[in-house]
Amino acid sequence: MAEDKSGMLAVDIIARRLYDAGCRFAFGIPGGEVIAMIDALDRVGIRFILTKHENNAGFMAEGVYHLTGAPGILVTTVGPGLANGFNVVANAEQDRVPLIVLTGSVDPEEALTYNHQVFDHMAVLKPVTKGSFALGDGAVDVLADRAVRLALDDRPGPVHIDLPMSRQNKPAACVGAAPRAVNSATAPASGPELEQAKEWLAAAQRPIMIAGLDVLNSPGGAAEVAAFCERFNIPLITSYKAKGIVPEDAPLALGGAGLSPTADKSLLPLVKNADLILLAGYDPIEMRTGWRNVWDPRHQNVVEIAAATNDHYMHQSTISFVCDIAAGLRALGDGVSAAATWTNGAPAAAKEALAGAFGQNEAWGPAAIVETVRAALPRNGVATVDSGAHRILLSQVWSCFGERQLLQSTGLCTMGCALPLAIGAKVAEPDRPVVCFTGDAGLEMILGELATLRDLKLAVPVVVFVDKSLALIELKQRGVGLKNLAVDFDGTDFAAVGQALGGRGVTVASRDALASAMQEALAADTFTVLACTFDRKAYDGRL
Repeated sequence: MAEDKSGMLAVDIIARRLYDAGCRFAFGIPGGEVIAMIDALDRVGIRFILTKHENNAGFMAEGVYHLTGAPGILVTTVGPGLANGFNVVANAEQDRVPLIVLTGSVDPEEALTYNHQVFDHMAVLKPVTKGSFALGDGAVDVLADRAVRLALDDRPGPVHIDLPMSRQNKPAACVGAAPRAVNSATAPASGPELEQAKEWLAAAQRPIMIAGLDVLNSPGGAAEVAAFCERFNIPLITSYKAKGIVPEDAPLALGGAGLSPTADKSLLPLVKNADLILLAGYDPIEMRTGWRNVWDPRHQNVVEIAAATNDHYMHQSTISFVCDIAAGLRALGDGVSAAATWTNGAPAAAKEALAGAFGQNEAWGPAAIVETVRAALPRNGVATVDSGAHRILLSQVWSCFGERQLLQSTGLCTMGCALPLAIGAKVAEPDRPVVCFTGDAGLEMILGELATLRDLKLAVPVVVFVDKSLALIELKQRGVGLKNLAVDFDGTDFAAVGQALGGRGVTVASRDALASAMQEALAADTFTVLACTFDRKAYDGRL
């Protein structure tokens, strides 16, 4: 029997719909314009967590989403609260994250004669959201359901609800509509295109698959990719967000690609030599320009199974199916017999080359830091990583053995995301090991969230790459012959900062010291800052 919402407050209806969608956490900073909404969330069982900045709050909400599948919730107050959170809303749009953004606002009638902190929230967010709604006096049940379904449908993304103060605590008028059903998975229709793709698959001697983040949004998509690659003996390259959909110690898993020219030296020759390229949920929003048009569908057979129509023009295909990724792969493989592939051993040779291409065998440096921490975490451990040179290197070296085990900003590539992503992931699964990787500049941007870790009593190791430089930008300056300008800075004693903010801190400069410190950090009852120092030129030739 449907719940009777007659007489319920508007905020209670919105909160109940979010709870029914699986939401159990919301993040933000209270303001007078949202206290009623926060209270309603608490009443239905959605815990509101205080953060130090709204941008970080949104990334914490994303961290929860990756581990629970429920939409994240960001709550901001009027004006500067929303302005602080704009970056993370844009990130959610580019990284395909279902984020419900709840903003308090001044009543429209009040805004006619009052402009303190007032600007048009909906106009500001329109370019970076899938939808923006203003709470009115009626149909609140429909509004809440539309927001949830729109955030989760197709390619997920952020949806905004603006909450005028006086309407939040009013008994809401509802239309009594049932929640909209979840869309059923669609598969390619039978026809000549599907038959042609099947023929290419059956005849392929050098097939390769490139999988992207849309696989993660297809129910059973990761398992279907793994089964398909194993059945047809197809090597797999993933985008960074799709790492782990096939365990990366499997022979067919060639690891992630997107931003590393060093990795491309081994991977792109395979792509160019393939006689069949399968694109499974591959969204090139994660890729650098070096992955633009790296194959020619007029001379290679390219079959794309995509979640959305190609409007990016980063690549083209010979045949393109817009459908559910798992259902599309099942339809493509149905009735096709497997054959021997890559008898020249080229994928295995590429995998072996990548295993030593980033400095993994060095006594100390960025790759050694990544390898040492990876060895300390169990196979199901979750890592988050901030933007910068260390992210490019880590995304190649870090091994994932399941989906959503490496969280980062890959579409927008924004700094300051790793620590809040780690907080959200740890909040969602407190018993699962979570480690944060951040650059020194990135951590200095958001040091206050170490206090959030303290307050939440979360034992997260925070690994800091300390080279006192914006290393990626410095590399680019040298690469084009420009002088070193505005990229170097004095060192911060991060171990002391960690201790001052209520956690633990240690400075290390060797594999053995880091390994020991990681064991202590994982056993601790609070967060630990592990400041890993190395030379600022350590990334040379490693990206």
